[in-house]
Amino acid sequence: MILGPSILCPVDFSEGSRGALRYAGVIAAHLGARLTLLAVNDPMLSEAAELASGRVTLVEDTVREVENFCRGSFESVTDRPVDVRVEVAVGKPAPEILRVARERECDLIVMGSHGSTGIRKLFFGSTTERVLRETPVPVLVSPATDAGPRSADDLRKIVRRVLAPVDMTAATGHQLAVAREVATAFDLPLLMLHVIEPVRSMMAGQPRLPKVDAERRYRAERELEAAGATIPAALKPEALIAYGEPAEEIAKLANDRDAGLIVMGLHSSPLMGPRMGSVTYRVLCLAHRLVLALPPQPAAAVRLDLTRATANVPSPLT
Repeated sequence: MILGPSILCPVDFSEGSRGALRYAGVIAAHLGARLTLLAVNDPMLSEAAELASGRVTLVEDTVREVENFCRGSFESVTDRPVDVRVEVAVGKPAPEILRVARERECDLIVMGSHGSTGIRKLFFGSTTERVLRETPVPVLVSPATDAGPRSADDLRKIVRRVLAPVDMTAATGHQLAVAREVATAFDLPLLMLHVIEPVRSMMAGQPRLPKVDAERRYRAERELEAAGATIPAALKPEALIAYGEPAEEIAKLANDRDAGLIVMGLHSSPLMGPRMGSVTYRVLCLAHRLVLALPPQPAAAVRLDLTRATANVPSPLT
Protein backbone atom coordinates (compact mmCIF):
# COMPACT_ATOMS: atom_id res chain seq x y z
CA MET A 1 0.00 0.00 0.00
CA ILE A 2 1.47 3.35 -1.04
CA LEU A 3 0.89 5.98 1.66
CA GLY A 4 2.16 8.95 -0.33
CA PRO A 5 4.31 9.99 -3.25
CA SER A 6 7.51 8.06 -3.87
CA ILE A 7 10.64 9.38 -5.64
CA LEU A 8 13.52 7.36 -7.11
CA CYS A 9 16.96 8.91 -7.58
CA PRO A 10 19.74 6.83 -9.21
CA VAL A 11 23.18 7.69 -7.77
CA ASP A 12 26.54 7.20 -9.51
CA PHE A 13 28.64 9.49 -7.26
CA SER A 14 29.27 12.11 -9.97
CA GLU A 15 28.71 15.82 -9.47
CA GLY A 16 25.79 15.65 -11.90
CA SER A 17 24.31 12.90 -9.75
CA ARG A 18 24.86 15.05 -6.65
CA GLY A 19 22.85 17.89 -8.20
CA ALA A 20 20.02 15.51 -9.13
CA LEU A 21 20.07 14.10 -5.59
CA ARG A 22 19.63 17.58 -4.12
CA TYR A 23 16.64 18.18 -6.39
CA ALA A 24 15.16 14.84 -5.37
CA GLY A 25 15.78 15.55 -1.69
CA VAL A 26 14.30 19.05 -1.66
CA ILE A 27 11.25 17.91 -3.66
CA ALA A 28 10.76 14.91 -1.36
CA ALA A 29 11.00 17.14 1.72
CA HIS A 30 8.55 19.67 0.26
CA LEU A 31 6.01 17.00 -0.70
CA GLY A 32 6.53 14.66 2.25
CA ALA A 33 7.57 11.93 -0.18
CA ARG A 34 9.58 8.77 0.32
CA LEU A 35 13.00 8.97 -1.40
CA THR A 36 14.73 5.83 -2.67
CA LEU A 37 18.39 6.10 -3.66
CA LEU A 38 19.56 3.49 -6.16
CA ALA A 39 23.13 2.44 -6.96
CA VAL A 40 23.73 -0.02 -9.79
CA ASN A 41 26.86 -2.17 -9.63
CA ASP A 42 28.50 -3.53 -12.75
CA PRO A 43 27.94 -7.32 -13.05
CA MET A 44 31.66 -7.97 -13.63
CA LEU A 45 32.57 -5.96 -10.53
CA SER A 46 29.94 -7.83 -8.54
CA GLU A 47 31.23 -11.20 -9.78
CA ALA A 48 34.84 -10.30 -8.95
CA ALA A 49 33.86 -9.14 -5.46
CA GLU A 50 31.85 -12.30 -4.89
CA LEU A 51 34.83 -14.47 -5.80
CA ALA A 52 37.19 -12.43 -3.62
CA SER A 53 35.27 -11.75 -0.44
CA GLY A 54 31.57 -12.31 -0.95
CA ARG A 55 28.80 -10.45 -2.72
CA VAL A 56 27.21 -9.29 0.54
CA THR A 57 30.35 -7.29 1.34
CA LEU A 58 30.10 -5.35 -1.95
CA VAL A 59 26.44 -4.56 -1.32
CA GLU A 60 27.20 -3.36 2.21
CA ASP A 61 30.12 -1.26 0.95
CA THR A 62 27.93 0.28 -1.74
CA VAL A 63 25.18 1.12 0.76
CA ARG A 64 27.76 2.89 2.95
CA GLU A 65 29.09 4.79 -0.07
CA VAL A 66 25.60 5.92 -1.02
CA GLU A 67 24.82 7.00 2.56
CA ASN A 68 28.10 8.95 2.79
CA PHE A 69 27.45 10.53 -0.62
CA CYS A 70 23.95 11.49 0.52
CA ARG A 71 25.19 13.03 3.78
CA GLY A 72 27.83 15.02 1.94
CA SER A 73 25.31 16.20 -0.65
CA PHE A 74 22.84 17.31 2.03
CA GLU A 75 25.35 19.10 4.30
CA SER A 76 24.33 22.54 3.04
CA VAL A 77 20.70 21.56 2.32
CA THR A 78 18.17 22.94 4.79
CA ASP A 79 15.06 21.15 3.44
CA ARG A 80 15.96 17.45 3.83
CA PRO A 81 13.75 14.42 3.22
CA VAL A 82 12.67 12.43 6.24
CA ASP A 83 12.08 9.01 4.71
CA VAL A 84 15.22 7.99 2.77
CA ARG A 85 16.01 4.43 1.71
CA VAL A 86 18.98 2.93 -0.13
CA GLU A 87 18.81 0.13 -2.67
CA VAL A 88 21.63 -1.61 -4.54
CA ALA A 89 21.13 -3.49 -7.82
CA VAL A 90 23.41 -5.39 -10.19
CA GLY A 91 23.10 -5.10 -13.96
CA LYS A 92 22.74 -2.51 -16.69
CA PRO A 93 21.70 0.85 -15.24
CA ALA A 94 18.64 1.72 -17.34
CA PRO A 95 16.80 -1.63 -16.98
CA GLU A 96 17.53 -1.66 -13.24
CA ILE A 97 16.28 1.90 -12.79
CA LEU A 98 13.07 1.02 -14.64
CA ARG A 99 12.66 -2.24 -12.70
CA VAL A 100 13.03 -0.57 -9.31
CA ALA A 101 10.68 2.24 -10.35
CA ARG A 102 8.02 -0.35 -11.22
CA GLU A 103 8.54 -2.62 -8.22
CA ARG A 104 8.62 0.24 -5.71
CA GLU A 105 5.68 1.96 -7.42
CA CYS A 106 7.62 5.20 -7.71
CA ASP A 107 5.79 8.31 -8.88
CA LEU A 108 8.83 10.23 -10.11
CA ILE A 109 12.40 9.49 -11.23
CA VAL A 110 15.00 12.24 -10.75
CA MET A 111 18.30 11.85 -12.57
CA GLY A 112 21.11 13.84 -14.17
CA SER A 113 21.62 14.12 -17.89
CA HIS A 114 25.16 12.71 -17.65
CA GLY A 115 27.05 10.64 -15.13
CA SER A 116 30.57 9.92 -14.03
CA THR A 117 33.46 8.07 -15.55
CA GLY A 118 35.15 5.11 -13.95
CA ILE A 119 34.43 1.46 -13.23
CA ARG A 120 30.92 2.00 -11.88
CA LYS A 121 29.80 4.74 -14.31
CA LEU A 122 26.15 4.84 -15.33
CA PHE A 123 26.76 6.39 -18.76
CA PHE A 124 23.93 8.79 -17.89
CA GLY A 125 23.77 10.21 -21.41
CA SER A 126 22.62 6.93 -22.92
CA THR A 127 21.10 5.70 -19.66
CA THR A 128 18.87 8.76 -19.35
CA GLU A 129 17.76 8.39 -22.96
CA ARG A 130 16.92 4.70 -22.43
CA VAL A 131 14.96 5.48 -19.27
CA LEU A 132 13.02 8.22 -21.06
CA ARG A 133 12.11 5.87 -23.89
CA GLU A 134 10.62 3.25 -21.58
CA THR A 135 9.62 4.95 -18.33
CA PRO A 136 6.07 4.46 -17.05
CA VAL A 137 6.36 7.49 -14.72
CA PRO A 138 7.50 11.12 -15.08
CA VAL A 139 11.26 11.76 -15.13
CA LEU A 140 12.89 14.99 -13.95
CA VAL A 141 16.22 15.46 -15.75
CA SER A 142 18.70 17.97 -14.31
CA PRO A 143 21.62 19.46 -16.29
CA ALA A 144 25.01 17.86 -15.63
CA THR A 145 26.52 21.13 -14.34
CA ASP A 146 23.59 22.00 -12.05
CA ALA A 147 24.60 21.84 -8.38
CA GLY A 148 20.97 21.59 -7.27
CA PRO A 149 18.94 23.53 -4.69
CA ARG A 150 19.46 23.86 -0.93
CA SER A 151 15.83 24.50 -0.03
CA ALA A 152 12.35 24.85 -1.50
CA ASP A 153 12.91 28.63 -1.70
CA ASP A 154 16.16 28.01 -3.55
CA LEU A 155 14.30 25.68 -5.93
CA ARG A 156 11.77 28.43 -6.66
CA LYS A 157 14.61 30.83 -7.46
CA ILE A 158 16.20 28.30 -9.82
CA VAL A 159 12.97 27.47 -11.65
CA ARG A 160 11.40 30.97 -11.60
CA ARG A 161 8.82 30.00 -14.25
CA VAL A 162 7.33 26.75 -15.52
CA LEU A 163 7.24 26.43 -19.31
CA ALA A 164 4.77 24.00 -20.88
CA PRO A 165 5.25 23.63 -24.66
CA VAL A 166 2.03 22.17 -26.07
CA ASP A 167 1.35 20.70 -29.50
CA MET A 168 -2.44 20.56 -29.21
CA THR A 169 -2.55 16.76 -29.39
CA ALA A 170 -4.54 14.46 -27.10
CA ALA A 171 -1.64 14.58 -24.61
CA THR A 172 -1.90 18.35 -24.11
CA GLY A 173 -4.54 18.18 -21.37
CA HIS A 174 -2.48 15.82 -19.22
CA GLN A 175 0.70 17.82 -19.79
CA LEU A 176 -0.94 21.09 -18.73
CA ALA A 177 -2.53 19.42 -15.70
CA VAL A 178 0.91 18.29 -14.46
CA ALA A 179 2.49 21.67 -15.24
CA ARG A 180 -0.33 23.33 -13.32
CA GLU A 181 0.25 21.00 -10.32
CA VAL A 182 3.96 21.78 -10.27
CA ALA A 183 3.41 25.53 -10.58
CA THR A 184 0.81 25.43 -7.81
CA ALA A 185 2.93 23.30 -5.46
CA PHE A 186 5.89 25.69 -5.69
CA ASP A 187 3.92 28.91 -6.30
CA LEU A 188 5.43 29.66 -9.72
CA PRO A 189 4.12 31.43 -12.85
CA LEU A 190 3.12 29.20 -15.78
CA LEU A 191 3.91 29.83 -19.45
CA MET A 192 2.20 27.94 -22.28
CA LEU A 193 3.89 27.83 -25.67
CA HIS A 194 2.74 26.52 -29.02
CA VAL A 195 5.24 26.45 -31.89
CA ILE A 196 3.90 26.60 -35.43
CA GLU A 197 6.26 24.71 -37.72
CA PRO A 198 6.80 25.85 -41.31
CA VAL A 199 4.82 23.92 -43.91
CA ARG A 200 7.27 21.93 -46.01
CA SER A 201 6.17 20.67 -49.40
CA MET A 202 7.55 17.52 -50.95
CA MET A 203 7.02 19.02 -54.40
CA ALA A 204 9.41 21.68 -55.70
CA GLY A 205 7.72 24.80 -56.93
CA GLN A 206 4.39 24.14 -55.24
CA PRO A 207 2.74 27.51 -54.57
CA ARG A 208 2.35 28.58 -50.95
CA LEU A 209 -1.14 28.96 -49.63
CA PRO A 210 -1.22 32.50 -48.15
CA LYS A 211 -3.98 31.80 -45.64
CA VAL A 212 -2.46 28.66 -44.14
CA ASP A 213 -0.27 30.39 -41.52
CA ALA A 214 -3.04 32.77 -40.49
CA GLU A 215 -5.50 29.90 -40.09
CA ARG A 216 -3.04 27.84 -38.06
CA ARG A 217 -2.33 30.78 -35.75
CA TYR A 218 -6.05 31.46 -35.32
CA ARG A 219 -6.69 27.86 -34.31
CA ALA A 220 -3.71 27.86 -31.95
CA GLU A 221 -4.89 31.06 -30.29
CA ARG A 222 -8.35 29.61 -29.73
CA GLU A 223 -7.00 26.38 -28.24
CA LEU A 224 -4.49 28.19 -26.03
CA GLU A 225 -7.23 30.50 -24.81
CA ALA A 226 -9.37 27.50 -23.89
CA ALA A 227 -6.42 25.84 -22.15
CA GLY A 228 -5.58 29.03 -20.28
CA ALA A 229 -9.10 29.19 -18.91
CA THR A 230 -8.29 26.08 -16.82
CA ILE A 231 -5.23 27.69 -15.20
CA PRO A 232 -5.78 29.59 -11.90
CA ALA A 233 -5.13 33.32 -12.15
CA ALA A 234 -2.74 33.05 -9.19
CA LEU A 235 -0.26 31.28 -11.48
CA LYS A 236 -0.15 34.29 -13.80
CA PRO A 237 -0.63 32.13 -16.90
CA GLU A 238 0.62 33.39 -20.26
CA ALA A 239 -0.06 31.88 -23.68
CA LEU A 240 2.58 32.41 -26.36
CA ILE A 241 2.88 31.41 -30.02
CA ALA A 242 6.15 31.11 -31.93
CA TYR A 243 7.12 30.13 -35.48
CA GLY A 244 10.00 27.85 -36.36
CA GLU A 245 11.67 24.59 -35.34
CA PRO A 246 9.99 23.50 -32.07
CA ALA A 247 13.03 22.51 -29.99
CA GLU A 248 14.96 25.64 -30.92
CA GLU A 249 12.01 27.92 -30.15
CA ILE A 250 11.35 26.17 -26.83
CA ALA A 251 14.99 26.55 -25.77
CA LYS A 252 15.05 30.17 -26.93
CA LEU A 253 11.89 31.10 -25.04
CA ALA A 254 13.07 29.32 -21.88
CA ASN A 255 16.20 31.46 -22.03
CA ASP A 256 14.42 34.71 -22.94
CA ARG A 257 11.70 34.35 -20.31
CA ASP A 258 13.96 32.86 -17.63
CA ALA A 259 11.98 29.62 -17.30
CA GLY A 260 14.01 27.08 -15.32
CA LEU A 261 11.65 24.10 -15.75
CA ILE A 262 10.21 22.73 -19.00
CA VAL A 263 7.33 20.25 -18.76
CA MET A 264 7.14 18.13 -21.91
CA GLY A 265 5.46 14.98 -23.14
CA LEU A 266 7.38 11.90 -24.28
CA HIS A 267 5.03 11.16 -27.15
CA SER A 268 5.83 11.80 -30.79
CA SER A 269 3.96 11.90 -34.05
CA PRO A 270 4.07 8.93 -36.48
CA LEU A 271 6.31 11.03 -38.74
CA MET A 272 8.83 11.87 -36.01
CA GLY A 273 9.65 8.37 -34.79
CA PRO A 274 9.16 6.43 -31.56
CA ARG A 275 9.08 7.79 -28.08
CA MET A 276 10.84 9.67 -26.48
CA GLY A 277 10.10 12.15 -29.25
CA SER A 278 12.70 13.97 -31.28
CA VAL A 279 11.54 17.39 -29.99
CA THR A 280 11.99 16.38 -26.33
CA TYR A 281 15.40 14.90 -27.08
CA ARG A 282 16.58 18.09 -28.80
CA VAL A 283 15.23 20.27 -25.98
CA LEU A 284 17.27 18.22 -23.50
CA CYS A 285 20.34 18.85 -25.65
CA LEU A 286 19.70 22.56 -26.28
CA ALA A 287 17.97 24.07 -23.28
CA HIS A 288 20.27 23.26 -20.31
CA ARG A 289 17.23 23.55 -18.05
CA LEU A 290 15.35 21.18 -15.79
CA VAL A 291 13.06 19.05 -17.94
CA LEU A 292 10.11 17.13 -16.51
CA ALA A 293 9.36 14.49 -19.14
CA LEU A 294 5.92 12.88 -19.05
CA PRO A 295 5.24 9.40 -20.48
CA PRO A 296 2.26 8.97 -22.85
CA GLN A 297 -0.48 7.91 -20.48
CA PRO A 298 -3.84 9.31 -19.41
CA ALA A 299 -3.89 11.70 -16.48
CA ALA A 300 -5.91 9.22 -14.41
CA ALA A 301 -3.03 6.75 -14.59
CA VAL A 302 -0.54 9.11 -12.96
CA ARG A 303 -0.51 8.69 -9.19
CA LEU A 304 1.75 11.63 -8.37
CA ASP A 305 -0.24 14.13 -6.32
CA LEU A 306 1.82 17.20 -5.51
CA THR A 307 -0.52 18.25 -2.70
CA ARG A 308 -0.21 15.06 -0.66
CA ALA A 309 2.08 14.54 2.29
CA THR A 310 3.16 11.39 4.07
CA ALA A 311 3.67 10.78 7.75
CA ASN A 312 7.17 11.56 9.05
CA VAL A 313 9.25 8.37 9.05
CA PRO A 314 12.77 8.36 10.59
CA SER A 315 15.55 8.43 8.00
CA PRO A 316 18.42 5.91 8.15
CA LEU A 317 20.75 8.73 7.05
CA THR A 318 20.25 11.02 10.03
